[in-house]
Amino acid sequence: MSQQRSPNRPDHQMQAATDRTREMASSTENKITAGAQELAGHIAEQARVYGEKAQEAAREFKPFVEKSMKEKPMQTLAGAAAIGFLLGAIWKR
Repeated sequence: MSQQRSPNRPDHQMQAATDRTREMASSTENKITAGAQELAGHIAEQARVYGEKAQEAAREFKPFVEKSMKEKPMQTLAGAAAIGFLLGAIWKR
């Protein structure tokens, strides 16, 4: 005679598999979260470094622009407009 499962009796193998799947999902989620946080930290550090480099470049470029504005104001203004247009076109993409 075959033994039938009672609908109220827990299936231990199924429960063990379910528990293991939940553990694996939780572990995977923790690894993904840790990886994402590490990546975000790396990106923030790169952004800080690039920001510092941009500030340094601006400091070095400022005397050139000031001299150019005194000697050739219209040409300097036209150059600044062209650079602004190019940056705007790049940014829009």
